[in-house]
Amino acid sequence: MNGFASIADFEAALADLGGPDADARSAALGRQAQLTKPAGSLGQLEDIAVFFAGWQARERPRLDRARAVVFAGNHGVTIHGVSAFPAGVTAQMVANFEAGGAAINALSLAAGLELRVVAIDLDRPTADFAAGPAMTATECLDALNAGAAVVEEDLDLIVLGEMGIGNSTAAAALCARSFGGGAAAWTGPGTGVDDAGITRKIAVVERALAVHDYAARSAFETLRRVGGREIAAIAGAVVRARQFGIPVLLDGFICSSAVAPLASDNPAIVDHCLAGHCSAEPGHRLLLDKLGLDPLLTLGMRLGEGSGAAVAAGVVRAALAAHDGMATFAEAAVSASL
Repeated sequence: MNGFASIADFEAALADLGGPDADARSAALGRQAQLTKPAGSLGQLEDIAVFFAGWQARERPRLDRARAVVFAGNHGVTIHGVSAFPAGVTAQMVANFEAGGAAINALSLAAGLELRVVAIDLDRPTADFAAGPAMTATECLDALNAGAAVVEEDLDLIVLGEMGIGNSTAAAALCARSFGGGAAAWTGPGTGVDDAGITRKIAVVERALAVHDYAARSAFETLRRVGGREIAAIAGAVVRARQFGIPVLLDGFICSSAVAPLASDNPAIVDHCLAGHCSAEPGHRLLLDKLGLDPLLTLGMRLGEGSGAAVAAGVVRAALAAHDGMATFAEAAVSASL
């Protein structure tokens, strides 16, 4: 698999989704029942281990090779004053990632994740989606393929994140177009705009929804019309990871918004995804509810970069370590019942 050759190829991949290995899930559940603990006493850690067993098709899953990827892109919608920071900060932060000085660098190292940074045409922002499509069809397909390209078949986990000034506005538009509910329900402070800034953002999203109301609501069209290159890349990575059966840890509101149009077309796309955390951005909880995802962590984070998902990768490692390393009742000569 070398990428999505066409829009039809991408749409076919989204429509035809494989599932987890039922036998491996069953074996993992059987192992959990024999470990030296009361049934269910490790709570969500047990669920995580079984989830990974199904997608890795092995009773005792592992994270030998796990990758974090931060996609970066610039947005033409920033001309409307929707961010507290200028668009040039995107490139400055990418340089910081590459120099090893950002939160995601430290958190990836702590979680044992190899880190990739993929900057997509930072010198060529998307078009203002309040006036027309953010991307041409070719540009959107290229962005999807930039995401697909980072997903290698031997990965055990991929952690996704983003960087792009203005992209919380795009995320709000993606969610509103995918799930309805109006612009105000999905629009928050992002990088920290004040009340007047939020009002501007809501107006921009409302205008964008009206401008594109006539168009098809397919995942591809929604991504290209009101998304961004880095967000489309996340969507491409999610679909390609599904083709390989690789579990995905999603970061915050913007990262998760890339899944919204995919799930609108085919809700089963979330079956191989875990929500790393619930961010402080107001729309994220609503989005996770729409996607049917229960976050592993709620720490009040709102940085992006994949930072919350990277922290959650440590929880995944703990879950798999307990599942693999604990003794069974028989091995420990412990009575399994009174």
